[in-house]
Amino acid sequence: YESYQRENDEFLKTIDDNMKRLIKEHVKSQVKDQVSRILPRIEQSVNAQLEYEVLTRDDDDQEGSFAGSDRGSKRRREGGEPESASTPSELATRSASRSTTRTQSRQMSASESAFAE
Repeated sequence: YESYQRENDEFLKTIDDNMKRLIKEHVKSQVKDQVSRILPRIEQSVNAQLEYEVLTRDDDDQEGSFAGSDRGSKRRREGGEPESASTPSELATRSASRSTTRTQSRQMSASESAFAE
Protein backbone atom coordinates (compact mmCIF):
# COMPACT_ATOMS: atom_id res chain seq x y z
CA TYR A 1 0.00 0.00 0.00
CA GLU A 2 2.82 2.45 0.90
CA SER A 3 4.57 1.98 -2.43
CA TYR A 4 1.33 2.80 -4.29
CA GLN A 5 0.85 5.87 -2.14
CA ARG A 6 4.44 7.01 -2.76
CA GLU A 7 4.05 6.41 -6.50
CA ASN A 8 0.78 8.33 -6.51
CA ASP A 9 2.35 11.25 -4.60
CA GLU A 10 5.25 11.40 -7.07
CA PHE A 11 2.81 11.34 -9.99
CA LEU A 12 0.76 14.17 -8.48
CA LYS A 13 3.91 16.19 -7.80
CA THR A 14 5.02 15.75 -11.42
CA ILE A 15 1.63 16.88 -12.68
CA ASP A 16 1.69 19.85 -10.31
CA ASP A 17 5.19 20.88 -11.46
CA ASN A 18 4.19 20.60 -15.12
CA MET A 19 1.05 22.67 -14.58
CA LYS A 20 3.02 25.39 -12.79
CA ARG A 21 5.55 25.48 -15.64
CA LEU A 22 2.82 25.68 -18.30
CA ILE A 23 0.93 28.41 -16.44
CA LYS A 24 4.13 30.41 -15.96
CA GLU A 25 4.96 30.15 -19.69
CA HIS A 26 1.42 31.17 -20.64
CA VAL A 27 1.46 34.19 -18.31
CA LYS A 28 4.88 35.21 -19.62
CA SER A 29 3.57 35.06 -23.19
CA GLN A 30 0.49 37.12 -22.33
CA VAL A 31 2.53 39.77 -20.53
CA LYS A 32 4.92 40.08 -23.49
CA ASP A 33 1.96 40.49 -25.84
CA GLN A 34 0.31 43.13 -23.66
CA VAL A 35 3.56 45.06 -23.12
CA SER A 36 4.17 45.14 -26.88
CA ARG A 37 0.69 46.62 -27.35
CA ILE A 38 0.97 49.13 -24.50
CA LEU A 39 4.54 50.31 -25.07
CA PRO A 40 3.82 52.33 -28.27
CA ARG A 41 1.07 54.22 -26.43
CA ILE A 42 3.41 54.98 -23.54
CA GLU A 43 6.09 56.14 -25.97
CA GLN A 44 3.59 58.36 -27.78
CA SER A 45 2.42 59.87 -24.49
CA VAL A 46 5.97 60.51 -23.27
CA ASN A 47 6.91 62.13 -26.59
CA ALA A 48 3.84 64.37 -26.51
CA GLN A 49 4.56 65.41 -22.93
CA LEU A 50 8.21 66.18 -23.70
CA GLU A 51 7.25 68.12 -26.81
CA TYR A 52 4.77 70.15 -24.76
CA GLU A 53 7.43 70.86 -22.12
CA VAL A 54 9.97 71.95 -24.75
CA LEU A 55 7.44 74.20 -26.49
CA THR A 56 6.34 75.68 -23.16
CA ARG A 57 9.98 76.27 -22.21
CA ASP A 58 10.59 77.95 -25.61
CA ASP A 59 7.56 80.20 -25.11
CA ASP A 60 8.84 81.19 -21.68
CA ASP A 61 12.30 81.93 -23.13
CA GLN A 62 10.81 84.08 -25.90
CA GLU A 63 8.62 86.02 -23.48
CA GLY A 64 11.71 86.80 -21.43
CA SER A 65 13.59 88.17 -24.45
CA PHE A 66 10.65 90.34 -25.53
CA ALA A 67 10.32 91.82 -22.07
CA GLY A 68 13.35 94.02 -22.66
CA SER A 69 16.08 91.54 -21.84
CA ASP A 70 19.27 92.16 -23.79
CA ARG A 71 20.66 88.67 -23.35
CA GLY A 72 21.59 86.92 -26.57
CA SER A 73 20.65 89.82 -28.82
CA LYS A 74 24.26 90.40 -29.86
CA ARG A 75 24.58 86.79 -30.97
CA ARG A 76 21.34 87.05 -32.94
CA ARG A 77 22.59 90.21 -34.68
CA GLU A 78 25.94 88.62 -35.52
CA GLY A 79 24.60 85.68 -37.43
CA GLY A 80 22.47 83.45 -35.25
CA GLU A 81 23.12 80.45 -33.10
CA PRO A 82 26.39 78.54 -33.18
CA GLU A 83 26.32 75.53 -35.51
CA SER A 84 26.54 73.09 -32.61
CA ALA A 85 23.32 74.35 -31.01
CA SER A 86 20.40 71.92 -31.16
CA THR A 87 16.94 72.91 -32.27
CA PRO A 88 14.10 72.36 -29.79
CA SER A 89 12.75 69.46 -31.86
CA GLU A 90 16.18 67.78 -31.83
CA LEU A 91 16.33 68.23 -28.06
CA ALA A 92 12.83 66.82 -27.67
CA THR A 93 13.67 63.85 -29.88
CA ARG A 94 16.85 63.06 -27.96
CA SER A 95 15.16 63.54 -24.61
CA ALA A 96 12.16 61.44 -25.65
CA SER A 97 14.45 58.70 -26.88
CA ARG A 98 16.30 58.60 -23.55
CA SER A 99 13.03 58.65 -21.64
CA THR A 100 11.55 55.87 -23.76
CA THR A 101 14.66 53.78 -23.27
CA ARG A 102 14.42 54.26 -19.49
CA THR A 103 10.71 53.38 -19.60
CA GLN A 104 11.41 50.23 -21.61
CA SER A 105 14.20 49.25 -19.22
CA ARG A 106 11.93 49.72 -16.21
CA GLN A 107 9.16 47.71 -17.85
CA MET A 108 11.50 44.90 -18.82
CA SER A 109 12.94 44.82 -15.30
CA ALA A 110 9.46 44.65 -13.83
CA SER A 111 8.43 41.90 -16.24
CA GLU A 112 11.58 39.90 -15.64
CA SER A 113 11.25 40.13 -11.87
CA ALA A 114 7.62 39.02 -12.12
CA PHE A 115 8.67 35.96 -14.11
CA ALA A 116 11.45 35.11 -11.66
CA GLU A 117 8.95 34.37 -8.91
